[in-house]
Amino acid sequence: MFNDFYKNKKILITGHTGFKGSWLSIWLDHLGADVIGIALDPKNERDLFLLAGLSGKMTDYREDIRNLNKINEIFQLGKPEIVFHLAAQALVLPSYENPVTTFKTNIIGTANILEACRIAESVQQIVVITTDKVYENKEQITGYRENDPLGGHDPYSASKAGAEIITQSYLRSFFSPGFVSGSGKSVATARAGNVIGGGDWSLNRIIPDCIRSLEESKPVIVRNPDAIRPWQHVLEPLFGYLLLAYRMAEDPQKYSGAWNFGPEETDMKNVKGLVETMIKSWGSGNWELDTEVNKPHEAGILRLDINKSKSILGWKPVLNIDKALEMTVNWYKNYSSCDVYKLCIEQIKEYSKKWNSKS
Repeated sequence: MFNDFYKNKKILITGHTGFKGSWLSIWLDHLGADVIGIALDPKNERDLFLLAGLSGKMTDYREDIRNLNKINEIFQLGKPEIVFHLAAQALVLPSYENPVTTFKTNIIGTANILEACRIAESVQQIVVITTDKVYENKEQITGYRENDPLGGHDPYSASKAGAEIITQSYLRSFFSPGFVSGSGKSVATARAGNVIGGGDWSLNRIIPDCIRSLEESKPVIVRNPDAIRPWQHVLEPLFGYLLLAYRMAEDPQKYSGAWNFGPEETDMKNVKGLVETMIKSWGSGNWELDTEVNKPHEAGILRLDINKSKSILGWKPVLNIDKALEMTVNWYKNYSSCDVYKLCIEQIKEYSKKWNSKS
């Protein structure tokens, strides 16, 4: 799919022990890359990183991205050519509980990674992963475009908008050919919708919450049944990140900047619809409305406009929400009785086959 572009390349992933980071590590290992990871410890024994045995397939550093000196040491030692920055405090509700930690991790941590990239001569392409929640959400029906105003009601969203601003500053100040001749580096940000897929055990995320309840034959508790999100299988944006870095190597100036990755406009579901489809695919279960009155603010509607990624980057979603949920349920039904790494590779191959057939 990438003409062996990633084979034998040194790729550094921050947040490689997390949900998306583990899937990206598996995919890059499958492509023959030399993968280096910087992250905190996995949160529980069922995390995908542990189940897939990734510590034996990559260079595994456990370090806080807020520690610039340590980050610089790892960059100088590993000499990565491409950097995917995923490490973050990635949840809305915990950001209300620990806002300062969220800001330090997502803003200062991002600045540290970009600074390490600036100093390291080996680094050529940098992809900073943010979120669809970086936009100033006006609860509009139309999808947000990459040039729409940034904002953020909750600390998580605001911290990710801050990460976007810092990244744009580094792009203009240090990596843009117009400002620093011959920098040899390009940087982009990737704004993805709500991802689903096997191996996510995070608290206060709808799919892991569903799985925990369904495994225990308990009702799924739903906070905001009418909320609309750009749901997509985790492999959709990950392919976008890989394609983006690949294109950046071809034309650094054209492909630097911000990119949205989300589902087609016609493939949106509200939380209620997602949960009911999930329960149907699981084969049993039911859901109940969360009756707590004083719940923190969460956006009611959020859509992304993905036309830039489709028309310029050549990326497009290939899994509708029903197929994405089918693959997700299949993973959770089989992970405890099979080789998890091979299970993930099978789904990556299935996805790749679908993408090639529709490209």
